[in-house]
Amino acid sequence: MIHGFKAFIMRGNVIDLAVAVVIGAAFTAVVTAIVEGLFTPLIASIFNADSLKTSLQVPLPGGGTLSFGLVFAAIINFLLIAMVVYFVFVLPINRMKEAQERRRAALAPAGTETAAPLTELELLAEIRDLLAAEAPQPSKAP
Repeated sequence: MIHGFKAFIMRGNVIDLAVAVVIGAAFTAVVTAIVEGLFTPLIASIFNADSLKTSLQVPLPGGGTLSFGLVFAAIINFLLIAMVVYFVFVLPINRMKEAQERRRAALAPAGTETAAPLTELELLAEIRDLLAAEAPQPSKAP
């Protein structure tokens, strides 16, 4: 049982997932700080409220309230987070990748196409074939 657990933990995708969760948590704090520290106060000032969540409340005859501001705050918060993620992280990374591809294409000799990268399975098959070709052949007994 311990051996199986060790094999599970040592697989690359488990480690990658753990790193992604930790980075994601830190990333969430950055994006939340940008949205709550910059955008939410600006939007709340438009509605003359302490926060958007407490604005646009409609009292009901039975004593409850409809909180349209709370719904709008959640929608706007989602859109703002998506915008921050896209414009601060996704767009610059995509531009860097495009620039890298242009540099790579400029360095390639004219008229040659770049081969698609090998998949993991193709690479392992190639390694297997190379090892088999280099392995000493057993001698046949008479």
